[in-house]
Amino acid sequence: MKLFLPLLLFSFLTSTVAQSSLATSHNAKNDKVNDTTFVNLKSYSDAFIYDMKYATDDNFLKAKVYDCSECFLRLKTVKALIKANTKLTQKGYTIKIYDCYRPLDIQKKMWEIVPNPKYVANPKTGSIHNRGGAVDISFVTLQGEAVDMGTDFDFFGEKASHLYQDLPKDVLQNRKLLKSVMISAGFNSFDSEWWHYNLKAGLKNPVSNVKWECE
Repeated sequence: MKLFLPLLLFSFLTSTVAQSSLATSHNAKNDKVNDTTFVNLKSYSDAFIYDMKYATDDNFLKAKVYDCSECFLRLKTVKALIKANTKLTQKGYTIKIYDCYRPLDIQKKMWEIVPNPKYVANPKTGSIHNRGGAVDISFVTLQGEAVDMGTDFDFFGEKASHLYQDLPKDVLQNRKLLKSVMISAGFNSFDSEWWHYNLKAGLKNPVSNVKWECE
């Protein structure tokens, strides 16, 4: 994946929806990068597992809406996510990623397919995913074995809620572990979806339409 985001666009992105592409020069060694810059998680860590559902049709939309199966986030979100993953790694696990930053145009496409705010954020207000401050995740063992979270990703029912307690003990413990690690790294949980976490420091970032181009 190649990113194309001119340096002069950085300040513009903090105040309005951008209509550009992300730049390949954004990596851990680039001193022009700041905490609100969009970066590729893979440029900062190789310790994550990826299952980018919206780059396939294996999702509740039953449609592929991403061209690329990459995880872009604002740098401060990446830093916090790496912090959380380091803590999980110490316990014998690693984070598996389902979704990261989502351009506003993709949000609009999802809304066209499922125009229901119970399942898709209305693009008129935007999602935290559109701000580069949200991730949808689970975790697996360091050997890649699945961990039981009680439901599949994007299961829209009461069993997916953090508040739902009629689940096996190990499932409740797994959800509790993921939630505690993510909160300790600066994220908020989302009551109805065990997989969704928002970076508290990213809630006020502007909705963005920064796009990527795939090779």
